Amino acid sequence: MPYHVKEQFLVLPDMELDCISFGKGDKPLVMIQGLNTRGIKGAGLSLAWMYRIFAKDYKVCLFDRRKDLRTGVTIRDLANDLAAAMDHLGITKACVFGVSQGGMIAQELAIQRPDLVRKMVLAVTASRTNSTIEQVIHGWMAMTEAQDWKALVRDMAEKLYSPAYLRRYRPFLPLLTLVQKPKDIPRFLTLARACLTCDTHDRLSEIRCPVLVLGGKQDRVVGGEASQELADALGCAFYMYETLGHAAYEEAKDFNQRVYDFFTKEEPYA
Repeated sequence: MPYHVKEQFLVLPDMELDCISFGKGDKPLVMIQGLNTRGIKGAGLSLAWMYRIFAKDYKVCLFDRRKDLRTGVTIRDLANDLAAAMDHLGITKACVFGVSQGGMIAQELAIQRPDLVRKMVLAVTASRTNSTIEQVIHGWMAMTEAQDWKALVRDMAEKLYSPAYLRRYRPFLPLLTLVQKPKDIPRFLTLARACLTCDTHDRLSEIRCPVLVLGGKQDRVVGGEASQELADALGCAFYMYETLGHAAYEEAKDFNQRVYDFFTKEEPYA
């Protein structure tokens, strides 16, 4: 199979979760996706293609959130689950790449289990909640509870993507409404609510590994200032996409190259 893609269902003593791996390298790279409506099952080939730059040098693993999510789960809980999954597969000293909610989880992982993280990239994320995050999450939750899928998908698209990107792909929004409708409504609401528990800011000094923060100045989900605040607090390498927003990881052609270069070189991509 292209890129050596493997999808598996992991069964641990106290949880079950989906896992995707790809790449033929021997260096471990763990990617942590953001809040989404569908999960990662069945997305192995598309994710491997999107992140194919890593396939030669790394064994890339993505873990979905656990199947039996309890109400009130926190970002710290999700980080503990990720650590357990990495332990289960024997992954240690990995490069960790977290996007949005995944970046929140990555921070907790680096604080709680520094043995698991060699280097880390935090993209379009935050170290604590702010008014932008609260407004966006509460809005998405309200649309989900009302089962107004057209409004939810449209608002997510408008919050994530740049105006230029939206103009190009707006005709496809009706199709997205069909394919991006939450598969499991209670699960999506639980994970959305977990974003509001992000709270690592006062503990960032405990992160000892090299970090690169990537942000979008026009970010309408967490706010561009959240990425700036995170980088300032960490005193780490930082790059801001001035004209892009939350989906800079999809829109910026050099995004994956920056991540790759940071992980493979001592100095960050400039």
